[in-house]
Amino acid sequence: MKNIEINLFNKVKFVDKLTFTKHLAIMVKSGISLSSAISTLVAQTKGTALGKVLVSIDKDTRNGSPLAKSLEKFPKVFDEFYLSMIAVGEESGTLEKNLDFLVRHLAKEDALRKKVQGALLYPSIVLTAATVMAMGISLFVLPQFVEFFDSFQVELPLATRILLTVANFMKNFGILFFAALIGSFFISGFVVNTKFIKPFWHRFVLHIPLFGKLIRYSQLVNFSRNFGVMLSSGITVTRSLETTANTVSNLLYRDKIEKMNIYLKKGKNLSEAISKEMGDEFPVLVARMIAVGEETGNLEETLIYLSEFYEEEIDGITKQITTILEPILLLVIGLVVGFVALAIITPIYELTGSVRR
Repeated sequence: MKNIEINLFNKVKFVDKLTFTKHLAIMVKSGISLSSAISTLVAQTKGTALGKVLVSIDKDTRNGSPLAKSLEKFPKVFDEFYLSMIAVGEESGTLEKNLDFLVRHLAKEDALRKKVQGALLYPSIVLTAATVMAMGISLFVLPQFVEFFDSFQVELPLATRILLTVANFMKNFGILFFAALIGSFFISGFVVNTKFIKPFWHRFVLHIPLFGKLIRYSQLVNFSRNFGVMLSSGITVTRSLETTANTVSNLLYRDKIEKMNIYLKKGKNLSEAISKEMGDEFPVLVARMIAVGEETGNLEETLIYLSEFYEEEIDGITKQITTILEPILLLVIGLVVGFVALAIITPIYELTGSVRR
């Protein structure tokens, strides 16, 4: 069967993948065979993007193909971490246990995403609304004031002259200006994703005030949780670290994790490897906790603890972002509105005053 092409318009949602994994885990735990469980899920998801994927997987598993091999055809849906957990579960006969691991992992990943999205939601809404209003005022309102104020026979205040300069510019080049602004936004998005620029961009975003810390902590959560879960399922340290490197989204973190794996393959222990890569990306706390985990033989539990610790830190940062940005955004919008009101009202007041005299 030809592989289903996964694209922007035929994309499996993260929540659908979580639901599929949860239902599959429940059915396998209940003693239902893997092929029967997948056939049932095909019927439940009929007509959806996930349903189309499962049709292919159902056919493969009925023909005797391992589940992990069937899932490999859809790398945009099932990442390397997911595939490794399924493959190890099938090889060791612990598929039921590993599916439970995946359900908990995906649920926590979903919760983390919602926390980060929640932190960015309020400023995004305010900035979008402010941008739309600014475009509307600049294109349709300010140009009307040019002729209005030109008819005044009084010297205009500085604020009004500045406003008229902006109004004249928008009257003549407003559409071109906003078209260029939107175009530059899309071009910038393309440029920062090019092979050459992307590493520099990923390094830069880690040092943006407040948001950079949020990104660093989210990467640490993914690193420690994914690594810990894979070790708990019986996967070797080097293979776990190799897979974990491919699950973090920031290229700087990926590079450092890959270097750690090189140290491990040279016979170094994990705490030595991570100490070589310490810095803003991997704080001293991470290295010390991992060293303690290795010494006590509880590395998996230590990594899970680290993921929970940094999740709590993310909670605090998300609250900080909302607390700090809310008054700043309101202040900026208030200053802009006040400036426009002052620029419009002041010459009108001076004109009425001169008429009275």
